[in-house]
Amino acid sequence: MILPGAFYRDIGVTFLLAAISASAWNIVGGYAGQVSVGHSMFFGLGAYMPLLVYTLWGWPPIAGIPIGVALAVGLAVVIGMPTFRLTGHYFSMATIAVAELIRIFFGTWDLVGAAIGLQGPAVARGWWDLTFRGELPYYYIFLAVLGVLLITTAAIERRRFGFYLRAIKASERAARSLGVPVRQTKMQALALSAAFTSVAGSLYVIKTGFIDPDSAFGILISVQMLIVAALGGAGTLLGPLFGALILIPLQTATNSWFGGGGSGLTYILYGGIIVLIARFEPGGLFELWHRIAPRLRKRLHAA
Repeated sequence: MILPGAFYRDIGVTFLLAAISASAWNIVGGYAGQVSVGHSMFFGLGAYMPLLVYTLWGWPPIAGIPIGVALAVGLAVVIGMPTFRLTGHYFSMATIAVAELIRIFFGTWDLVGAAIGLQGPAVARGWWDLTFRGELPYYYIFLAVLGVLLITTAAIERRRFGFYLRAIKASERAARSLGVPVRQTKMQALALSAAFTSVAGSLYVIKTGFIDPDSAFGILISVQMLIVAALGGAGTLLGPLFGALILIPLQTATNSWFGGGGSGLTYILYGGIIVLIARFEPGGLFELWHRIAPRLRKRLHAA
């Protein structure tokens, strides 16, 4: 309504997709403190399934979304059983390795198009194909999914499960000594995070109509989820939302200013943000706001 141009609508859709992905990662990476840098494996499964069911059987791509969710949850259980024995950066390294192995596998598997990838319906056969000419329908679909995810996250925050996650993030050993089922809780958080990340991948491919191993399982996808959540405030409800609101327009601007070189500049931008957050503000913008807000109130009262 405020920025009706097609270019701004496309930025809005990209912003919502980034917020969905980062909020999904935030469940396990922010609240539980299990920093996964391989969440692209769940994103990629969700991205491939809609186009795979269309290519093999001619089904509408939307039919592949629950299949992608089921596969992502199953993969989360299989991956979580051995990797949750690891802690800290060892867990992060293990998730990177698994995601990279899956990317290589999909890049050589003929059933899913190997390195060429898969393509969806060029022309919509009906509304169920979700192939629209403009960005506005996608905007509202993505907005609805983000709303469901935020409501789910808010419910988790207020329930025992949410307190378990925060206790694990603070200290696994202390949480276990107080009776928290640490491994079970982390597994549940990873499965829930994987499910929503898979949905984000499905939404991405339904809009673009094309997927290949790099755009599905590339490490930059996982890094973007992490950066968006950390920039806004990992472990907070609206942190990923504010992180996406800042990072996505900035990323779009660099791509517009520098053309094809903007994609390479994105890596530099993300690396710089990681360094700045780690050095000066590990809690993100939300923690920064909570620290400076009391000072602002005092100055306002004094004035």
